[in-house]
Amino acid sequence: IGSMETREVSPAHFVIKIESFSLLDKCGIKKYETNEFVAGEYKWKLIIYPNGDDDENNADYISIYLAMVGTSTTSLLPANWEVNAVFNILILNQSSGNYLFSGGARRFQAMKLEWGFSKFISKEILLDPTNGYLINDNCVFGAEVFVVKSESAATECLSLKNVVIPYTHDWNITNFSKLENSCALEEFVVGGHNWSITLCPRGWGELTDRCVIVLVSYIGSVNYSSRVKACCTVSIKNQVNNNHAKKTGTQWFTATKRHFACGLTNVTNPNKGFIVNDCCLLNLEMSIEAVVR
Repeated sequence: IGSMETREVSPAHFVIKIESFSLLDKCGIKKYETNEFVAGEYKWKLIIYPNGDDDENNADYISIYLAMVGTSTTSLLPANWEVNAVFNILILNQSSGNYLFSGGARRFQAMKLEWGFSKFISKEILLDPTNGYLINDNCVFGAEVFVVKSESAATECLSLKNVVIPYTHDWNITNFSKLENSCALEEFVVGGHNWSITLCPRGWGELTDRCVIVLVSYIGSVNYSSRVKACCTVSIKNQVNNNHAKKTGTQWFTATKRHFACGLTNVTNPNKGFIVNDCCLLNLEMSIEAVVR
């Protein structure tokens, strides 16, 4: 029987009772196709092989398949159609009243109209009346099909990036002392995503006159990504020594969380070497680590 399960609930869409099951073989019926039934707006039928399907390895089993029918005439199916369905095929245990079943999720299409089980149940188990599946030479099979509507499925793709060489850019900012409270610098593109950088020379809010704030902002994406994970390193170079003011951070950028802000202290101190001749050197190093579409 393999991975079959047991349940009390009857089949949702189709039941067939076979009376005098043993006569199928005597009458030379090697393959029986049931009447059509409707489930999920499509037509289906069961195909039962009482002595197994054409594979000789299945001769000791009952083979049962679910087939989609009417696909050549229905107007519901466009070109290159496919129907995804979760289905179960069942057999009634007439002694217990429970159903033994096996199922799966499969894609039905023009090249593959049938799915099922070549070894649904062994004839040894079925033909033994003490097992309850064949009583007075009668047995009962069932089927149910639940069509999965693809248009209702939400999709997401997480793409991880192996960045060898990060994006870098330098800005030479002159007349620093004359800058307004915020200075928007040029927009740029990293990894197919649009960004901007803004310099606030006197900080803002509670940090006013306490540090220089640099804001890296996510503007959008050419491929409509919903989330972008990026690592940003912002630095204002020390023009006297190599003791640069630097801050690194990694975060997910979204439509509602668009900014990476970093505060750099002591930049405006004339004795520290960050501003020389009223000029400062701003550097951004950036790597895209992951993208969700």
